[in-house]
Amino acid sequence: MSSVLPPIPAKRYFTIGEVAQLCGVKPHVLRYWEQEFSQLRPVKRRGNRRYYQHHEVLMIRRIRDLLYDQGFTISGARNRLQELAHSDREVHAADLPVEVEDVEAAPSAQTGTPLDERPCTPLDVAQLRKELEEIRAFLL
Repeated sequence: MSSVLPPIPAKRYFTIGEVAQLCGVKPHVLRYWEQEFSQLRPVKRRGNRRYYQHHEVLMIRRIRDLLYDQGFTISGARNRLQELAHSDREVHAADLPVEVEDVEAAPSAQTGTPLDERPCTPLDVAQLRKELEEIRAFLL
């Protein structure tokens, strides 16, 4: 059942019909996979319309490959995706440089300081503002 899939265009959001064409599956299959795979959470707007982002299209293609080409069951594909995500996190965590001052300033279970009580840094606020502005622009 392996077929060549079209390239993913450089867009921020895709409708369910576009994703169905890009991934070679029917829209009802995508809706079912949303129930089965927690990684798929498209943005929903007016009338419950789904809008998928680029990373979700890639995830759907990966799910399709696991189910259709490699012969995994839904449960097996779900477990495989969790394994891949776990190994990706370990690889990225190993690549991150650790600075002594960051480790000392970070709240820990030993100090008893809850994470939600730590002060926000200007970088956190700037990133949050940027994300909120993107969401606002999308909703308007």
